[in-house]
Amino acid sequence: MASIKDVAHHAGVSVATVSRVLNDHPSVRADTRDRVLTAVADLGYRPNAVARSLRTDQTRTLGLVISDVLNPFFTELARSVEDEARALGYSVVIGNADERPDLQDHHVRTLMDRRIDGLLVSPTDGGSPLMLDAARSGTPMVFVDRWIRGVDVPVVRTDGRSAVRDLVAHLCALGHRRLAIIAGPAATTTGRERVEAFRSALREFGLALPADHIGQGDFQADSGRRMTARFLDLPEPPDVIFAADNLMALGAMDEIRARGLRVPDDVALAAFDDIPWFVHTDPPITAIAQPTGELGRAAVRALIDRVEGRTTDSVILSARLVTRRSCGEPEGSKP
Repeated sequence: MASIKDVAHHAGVSVATVSRVLNDHPSVRADTRDRVLTAVADLGYRPNAVARSLRTDQTRTLGLVISDVLNPFFTELARSVEDEARALGYSVVIGNADERPDLQDHHVRTLMDRRIDGLLVSPTDGGSPLMLDAARSGTPMVFVDRWIRGVDVPVVRTDGRSAVRDLVAHLCALGHRRLAIIAGPAATTTGRERVEAFRSALREFGLALPADHIGQGDFQADSGRRMTARFLDLPEPPDVIFAADNLMALGAMDEIRARGLRVPDDVALAAFDDIPWFVHTDPPITAIAQPTGELGRAAVRALIDRVEGRTTDSVILSARLVTRRSCGEPEGSKP
């Protein structure tokens, strides 16, 4: 592998001149710059990013800690973060917390030790002292999708309350009255917000949310299946099960089918976090869709603003209801 000394020798200049060319220093003459760049191309020289970071105090690298890489929502989010960062000249190192606060803290600590320029985090819960320390450490940080209340960090997220209200209105129009929810972890802001939005919407339409119609899930498919089993074992099961994320919705569907029941004939099903798969299930699942790609892109832009010293505000995007046929919609109805 060619070194910077090899480039200097090939171009007939000093190592310092090569360094100035690679760092776009304006003092280098055009003909000298051309010779150096030609030598770089001829030798296939690649500057050492670590060495450069020691000189510039910037690595052009961002860290991303997501809650669950197996969740299609976070997979799409990570893809959009990586694409936007690359377009803006940054690389991304990703850590998967697997919905575990200890793994989240491990990844945050590791990324900060590696001198990343900034950190994007979708917190698994709000109780980690390390997250507060990271926010106060001076490392630019932005929360994406989820956030920790009381921590002074910009948040890029989706407000799903209006879409949840639209869902409840849609379900009522279809004649449903007994609605249940499989909630996400109460330790997460999204877990709490979706239950509160659902309860508020039911109240607006004159419906109750009994305690036995709230199932505590963990954003994993197994919990969707367990909570659905509990709902279906009630003396008077709900008409509709609303799963607060896509994996819990798939778990719910598994349990319904395992009992020989059909969606929506025996029980209707809806989900938060639409995914491409939902159009291919039988029936296609009615869901609340987040603008996941834009969420990731906006989070990267907000973080790079902080990295480069510009003012950053929180960003709130809107979710929307996508109706299909899992709640008893007429055959042939379209989103």
